[in-house]
Amino acid sequence: MRHDILNADKILPVDTLPLEVAVVVPTLNEAANVEKLIEKLSVVLAGRGWEVVFVDDNSPDGTSELVRRIGRGSRHVRIVQRVGRRGLSSAVVEGILATAAPVVAVMDGDLQHSEDALPRLIDAIAGGADIAVGTRYVAGGGIGEWDQDRARMSRLATRAGQIALGTDVSDPMSGFFAVRRDAFERALPRLSAIGFKILIDILASSPAPLKVAEIPYQFRTREAGESKIGARVIAEYAELIADKTIGRFVPVRLLKFLMVGGLGVFVHLAVLRTILGTGSAFVTAQTSAVITAIAFNFFLNNSFTYADRKLKGWRLVGGLASFYAISALGAVANIGIGTWMAGHDERWWVAGVAGVLVGAIWNFAMSSALTWRK
Repeated sequence: MRHDILNADKILPVDTLPLEVAVVVPTLNEAANVEKLIEKLSVVLAGRGWEVVFVDDNSPDGTSELVRRIGRGSRHVRIVQRVGRRGLSSAVVEGILATAAPVVAVMDGDLQHSEDALPRLIDAIAGGADIAVGTRYVAGGGIGEWDQDRARMSRLATRAGQIALGTDVSDPMSGFFAVRRDAFERALPRLSAIGFKILIDILASSPAPLKVAEIPYQFRTREAGESKIGARVIAEYAELIADKTIGRFVPVRLLKFLMVGGLGVFVHLAVLRTILGTGSAFVTAQTSAVITAIAFNFFLNNSFTYADRKLKGWRLVGGLASFYAISALGAVANIGIGTWMAGHDERWWVAGVAGVLVGAIWNFAMSSALTWRK
């Protein structure tokens, strides 16, 4: 419901109105767009009790400092500055939890989402929807000036999400939506908070189907700053889809860890063969292969499996040392379990596989708890 509260024919200042809606804006290097966005929100949300919560991942361009300076004179402008954490989805979650508003809208800080559609999203929630999605793919919506390659990629990703998650929402990858707080809180315990696509995460994590309203809007061209679209975004979207499908049965992080381990086997064999080819003794070649494979696994896991907890600087050195220790104990467990099973007349390959699995699970559990602990 819209509140046009007048006093002497003037709308009351927003800071004096009951809080109706919060707009959460995740940012990374968006200082050039902050003031324009606040001005636009002030126009389309006039007469409502609203606040905007910028969640900034410690942008080097001074985004947090700028928002904080504006907020000193406008209490409805707030900042959550995150240090050591990255990711749009997790930023949105923290932003929603940082506000008391019963309705929360989410939009990007790059001015590509049309603020003109924001009141319609909010009013759709007041009309009974659990979540209102700003969509580019229904009548009245559009993708703006995208080239054919980007448009094709977006439609393929959209279709993949619809099929994998069993949703008929036309634009599940949209980053422009409004949600009722209680609907978000019901989905919260099951959220993956992976990557850049929080909407599809909320839709897939809700324990009961959400009532969805779709509001068309025209996607605009970025005015300032740089796009965040890249290979990492695509990879994280694929991980999110996996987490919401097979992740219900097997943790996706464990699958990634095992994939890295599989590649490590090939590295081990390649190093072993190379060193044996020089005429070195087997024990020398095997030792070198083990040391190299463990280091390979560590660095690939650091960038791939545990990208959200990536170690840097001196922590990287300590992490490598702990990973060597954990892997050594994992090898002992591997050999011990395999030998024990072989001694109970199990087939050799059963004993071997059991040893590998025990060693892998040990390495994963201890690496998560110690090497890449939160």
